[in-house]
Amino acid sequence: VYEKTDSGSSHTYPKQCGTLKKGDYVMIGGFPCRMVEMTTATTGKHGHAKAAIVGIDVFTHKKHEDSCPTSHSIEAPFVTRKDYPLVDIDNEGFCTLMLENGSTKSDLKLPTDEDDMEMVNRIKACFESGKEVLIGVMSAMGQEKIIEMKETGSQSKKH
Repeated sequence: VYEKTDSGSSHTYPKQCGTLKKGDYVMIGGFPCRMVEMTTATTGKHGHAKAAIVGIDVFTHKKHEDSCPTSHSIEAPFVTRKDYPLVDIDNEGFCTLMLENGSTKSDLKLPTDEDDMEMVNRIKACFESGKEVLIGVMSAMGQEKIIEMKETGSQSKKH
């Protein structure tokens, strides 16, 4: 699902397991996840403390688990979040979003998973009633997903 690229830019950085906190982003099994639980256990007199990590995939909402010695590093994805004004929604659910430089992007589709349907319905209803909508987009591992919407309150002019 996630393509590995061997270009100079990296999608991840190392983070020490012992410094992780709930809510941090980590790579578990090759998937970018938000950590929801971590427990630590020592293995014995000379053993390393191990952290058991549970995370939820930021794109699919699937649960992933891993363990790692607290003194070792784990890969953490670079995750960004940006808001874009919604310009249009086509018949297939692709959104046209206004970028900071005034150009548009039309490569993001409204989410189709059950967990996001309430948000998707709100986006459509606000847009169809002529309200201005800001779309929150999360980016990680070279992928993007619409994760939230905000109504700006003002009415946009429909052509």
